[in-house]
Amino acid sequence: MERIGLLVLSDAGPGVLHQLTGVIARHNGDITSVEIIESRPPQSRIYFEIDVEGAVEPLAAELRALPVVSELTQVQTFQRIYGKRVIIVGGGAQVGQVAIGAISEADRHNIRGEHISVDTIPLVGERPLADAVRAVARLPRARALVLAGSLMGGEIESAVREVRDQGLLVISLNMAGSVPEAADLVVTDPVQAGVMAVMAVADTAKFTVERLKRRTF
Repeated sequence: MERIGLLVLSDAGPGVLHQLTGVIARHNGDITSVEIIESRPPQSRIYFEIDVEGAVEPLAAELRALPVVSELTQVQTFQRIYGKRVIIVGGGAQVGQVAIGAISEADRHNIRGEHISVDTIPLVGERPLADAVRAVARLPRARALVLAGSLMGGEIESAVREVRDQGLLVISLNMAGSVPEAADLVVTDPVQAGVMAVMAVADTAKFTVERLKRRTF
């Protein structure tokens, strides 16, 4: 199976996605990701990532032949371009320091053939932070979450435990509140936290959280 990316410019309206996915199903394509990038009548831009067997052109040709399709382009997948994602959430000053470490370390691994991207969002407030933590589990290709702040607990702790149960690695700064107790790893220095998050998800690193003898640094 080969994973491909297809960017489709189509009509906007009910039933368009159904027509597109019907063609993909007839060619035994397995849709692994789909996103409506923009929908402004009369047109939409829709991005698919599809696992296909054999030649791509018969599938692409049938999609192009649909009356609702005006343009179709095969593109590189997000996994190939942006790869694994490290998400940093919390207070602006701490987020910035974690990002320094994460971006510097990602650069070192990406030069060696990895594809790791770093996303940040500064937020304040228990509810917005808890919502953001839960949303990370729904983000495509997200592999690690770093919580950067001075005080986090309550609903944020519950959200951390939920996303960890879904397989997401969670690193917390050593802060007040109950979130550090719920995280996989607690790191005092924000720059080091960013570095360790990238090392934990990189295939080109030998660092694994499970082999650590302690979880607080």
